[in-house]
Amino acid sequence: MKSIDTCTPLPYSPLIPAVKAICEAQQGETLEIVTNQEQGFADLKEFLAEQGMGFREIYDRDKMRLQFTK
Repeated sequence: MKSIDTCTPLPYSPLIPAVKAICEAQQGETLEIVTNQEQGFADLKEFLAEQGMGFREIYDRDKMRLQFTK
């Protein structure tokens, strides 16, 4: 499973590394996106749902994780 942590401060939106990882992933590859931003988490869930991709949500204190297979 490839994990993309977007919790560290970035000079741009944390959605950019998440979407980049999704685009670069091979078909059948499992990804985990880790974030601490509620709006970004909601946006990623909406994006995955619109793409017809099922996902698993994990809540761990101040971090949220989305796991899915491309």
